[in-house]
Amino acid sequence: MKTSPYDQIPDDWNIEFLKDVCVPSGIQTGPFGSLLHQKDYISSGTPIITVEHLGENRILHEDLPSVTDDDRKRLSRYVMQKGDIIFSRVGSVDRRSLVRDEEDGWLFSGRCLRVRPDPKKIKPEYLSWFFGLEIFKDYIRRIAVGATMPSLNTDLLSNVPIIVPSLPEQQAIADVLGALDDKIELNRRMSATLESMARAVFRHWFVEGEEVKAWEVGKLGDDFNLTMGQSPPGETYNEEGIDIPFFQGRADFGFRFPTNRIYCTAPTRFAKEGDTLVSVRAPVGDINMAAEKCAIGRGVAAVRHKTGSRSYTYYTMKFLQDDFARFEAEGTVFGSINKNDFQSLEIFIPPVDVVKEFEEVCFPIDQMIENNEKESRTLASLRDGLLPRIMSGEVMVHS
Repeated sequence: MKTSPYDQIPDDWNIEFLKDVCVPSGIQTGPFGSLLHQKDYISSGTPIITVEHLGENRILHEDLPSVTDDDRKRLSRYVMQKGDIIFSRVGSVDRRSLVRDEEDGWLFSGRCLRVRPDPKKIKPEYLSWFFGLEIFKDYIRRIAVGATMPSLNTDLLSNVPIIVPSLPEQQAIADVLGALDDKIELNRRMSATLESMARAVFRHWFVEGEEVKAWEVGKLGDDFNLTMGQSPPGETYNEEGIDIPFFQGRADFGFRFPTNRIYCTAPTRFAKEGDTLVSVRAPVGDINMAAEKCAIGRGVAAVRHKTGSRSYTYYTMKFLQDDFARFEAEGTVFGSINKNDFQSLEIFIPPVDVVKEFEEVCFPIDQMIENNEKESRTLASLRDGLLPRIMSGEVMVHS
């Protein structure tokens, strides 16, 4: 073994600067503001990604702005191709995503940096996993410039050291980690499809059905129990898993369940397992579900229908997202909704037996989503635990 800037690595692995394993001019900043303005975005055309679209090694496809064919031609040097890796240039500079088949030909914005590996020297999939190492992320955060808003530039990124095993070893590493990641992505897509099915059932039963017109119109507080969060003192928070998971706002919200990152030793307000969690401060209206009993801060409310129906509660809150968005837009500094306004939202109040029937139909769908999410978290934990051990050569994989 020998010493690298990150960890001990096998003697036959190399250490290279990033610029030396990329194609010429492969590390490039996105178009400056003078080349592309917000007003140039259109609803349908060539998608352009920005920092918000950089997920965990995957580009997120929600809420994508687009540009015209003429703008795409004008900005052709900012077109992405499969195998590129896109970094956040400002703020969360450790965020990166690999460009896959479906994003080939899209553009990247000025808040991003593109890395284009030379596949004869380094496998893009391997390199992107290397960028996911916590020890590498720490390194990137340390070298980023700017006290208030960290930022990267092409020179900084060009000269970061990279651990380079042989190409067959790189491929083997990428295959192992990629198999876990592909299963997580498959689960996510299955869950998204299942949720779409349940939302369609909800809309048919509680929004578009003829019988809805005969139902009483009431206030949300008439039909749902609502707990507004309250924030304990900051010194009671920890990241060591001591006591109970705590959610101050929507920062840790996931597809369906939040990720436990912060814990609290002196909680004051709680959500029960299966409660719907709603972000009530900046931004208002993001929705998740409590996977277990947890503490909630002032940025979160916990909601449950008075019958205890968890699926009906969740899809009702999803349906109300346009109403929540109004409070986000009306905030003088940042959006928020208080308990009185929340409870006063107008809703149809269906008969209890209809709610229970919906629960019988959709709760099994939500159980499948929950099972997918639990499996994905197990796989992600395995992947994240395996990543540093593989990248240091402690665990050897072979093609």
